Amino acid sequence: QVQLVESGGGLVQAGGSLRLSCAASGSIFSIKSMGWYRQAPGKQRELVATSTSGGSANYADSVKGRFTISRDNAKNTVYLQMNSLKPEDTAVYYCNIRVVVTTPVRNLEVWGQGTLVTVSS
Repeated sequence: QVQLVESGGGLVQAGGSLRLSCAASGSIFSIKSMGWYRQAPGKQRELVATSTSGGSANYADSVKGRFTISRDNAKNTVYLQMNSLKPEDTAVYYCNIRVVVTTPVRNLEVWGQGTLVTVSS
């Protein structure tokens, strides 16, 4: 009912930048929140950044000042601008949205397929 398409991952040297994108489509009535999580090898998935419908943003301490989350509500798209990347940022990054869908109307949480970010030292 709802699909997410992620893009923008890749290989970058430490200190470099990448921009991730995640576009949502389908039977979306409204979007409550959009965000990014990541999972490094051997570790649990963790929050990176989220953006609510009210415009507030929340970041993990480890990325504050380096990453910026933004949204294009007209396109149902969320972005993650990642600057000053470090090797410890290497992980699979997952887009996450919490939406209200139609037919029937209900809350839904959807995950993207993940995009790999590799930061070399």
